[in-house]
Amino acid sequence: MSLPVSLAAEVPHGVDVLAVPVARGPALLGDGYGLEVDQLATRSFEGKVGETLSLPGQEAATLLAVGVGPAEEVDADVLRRAAAAVVRAGWKRRSVATTLLDAVPAGGDREAAVRAVAEGAGLAAYRFTRYKSDPDPCRLEGLTLVAGESEDADDLVPALERARAVVEAVSLARDLVNEPAGSLTPSDLASRADEAARRVGLEVQIIDEAEAASLGLGGLLGVARGSDEPCRLIKLTYEPPGATRTVALVGKGITFDSGGLSIKTAEGMMAMKTDMGGGAAVIGAMTALPALAPPVKVVGFVPATENMPGGRATKPGDVLTTRNGTTVEVLNTDAEGRLVLADALALAVEEEPEAIVDLATLTGACIVALGQKISGLMGNDEGLIERVRSAAQRAGEPAWPLPLPKEYRKQLDSEVADLKNIGGRHAGALTAGLFLEEFVGDVPWAHLDIAGPSRSDDDDGPLVKGATGVGVRTLLELLADDGFVTGVGGKST
Repeated sequence: MSLPVSLAAEVPHGVDVLAVPVARGPALLGDGYGLEVDQLATRSFEGKVGETLSLPGQEAATLLAVGVGPAEEVDADVLRRAAAAVVRAGWKRRSVATTLLDAVPAGGDREAAVRAVAEGAGLAAYRFTRYKSDPDPCRLEGLTLVAGESEDADDLVPALERARAVVEAVSLARDLVNEPAGSLTPSDLASRADEAARRVGLEVQIIDEAEAASLGLGGLLGVARGSDEPCRLIKLTYEPPGATRTVALVGKGITFDSGGLSIKTAEGMMAMKTDMGGGAAVIGAMTALPALAPPVKVVGFVPATENMPGGRATKPGDVLTTRNGTTVEVLNTDAEGRLVLADALALAVEEEPEAIVDLATLTGACIVALGQKISGLMGNDEGLIERVRSAAQRAGEPAWPLPLPKEYRKQLDSEVADLKNIGGRHAGALTAGLFLEEFVGDVPWAHLDIAGPSRSDDDDGPLVKGATGVGVRTLLELLADDGFVTGVGGKST
């Protein structure tokens, strides 16, 4: 975790900033430590979520009021946003303590609150500064979360350790997505995934282009043909002792998407280093599993390639044969993500999992439908869809269920192959989901189109401008769901 977070029974002596929660109104929550309501009123402080106000302090050099909104509506997401605001307000200070746990409603989940505060603080402190000659990193040496003397802070340490693992996993995903495509080729992505996975004890298999050909990964190889950079298929496996069930995770890993011969506009290409956000989320989430120890085998697949318009590039009208034998007529080479996912999903099915979840920056149509804050959620199993939606909500990464109308499937019918890779002009996110459904068979499957929330245009709560690492927290929340891992998938619960 870039920002160390610790627990204490009381406010540490000599802390630079003490952040105190204030409900909308405003109203103090817990001991004000010298903060008075009339001080806030005269400064037009309302207690809105994430609002801050600095005042001279007694227990600390600076007393920071931090808004948490209506007291009865304080939840994990509110605490994440409030903690992020605390970090930004104390960016140039040395040490900060906060009594944000005082905002937890009576009978509330204190462990979940600790996780939320630590996640919000750690994620807000993230910066990608590798190429900055004059970076502005967070100067905080640590954040102390005051638990109160009525509770043994040691009981909350596991929650803090879980948060640390989550923040490190999200930060890894953000680093990968923020890295320029020129220095993160498919081979580079595979090498970094291999290094991170081996460091935590995962099993790693990197499939090169020769082995991809022998495996019949025609979708992946077809997209890769236009690039001088060879493709890679990354397979990571977490298998705890005694695991009897399997979950497969699949993430799109297009390290740069020019659109191929169906080339994008110059503006459309500007952020296309981020087109491997789904793959980064799978890699990040997988590296956290040994620390979080869910009792289920998890296999992650990331098909990685560039999509370039080279002389050997797949042409509109070409037909590719995918891993499961399905033939696909490629009518738009910019609809490449579904082609590489087709092979990876087919490989995932061969693992005989109880459930498959895939993540991809797949369609602009999903951004049109849901904007940049919400992922589209589709699948073939209502029970699994609901579990993923619920996990996303708890993680603070909202996802909205979208249908897969069977009557739209005919839009994918091809005159010369089993499928074509695009549907009609309308409902592009849905026809993309219907395409993917062809490769999962009867396995319970959920698809997250993260095209919108994979990148943020500004600092917003625990998000910072640039890559968000979206999907990591959702996957880890899903795999922490006992009901999910003991009865994986909707059909078996």
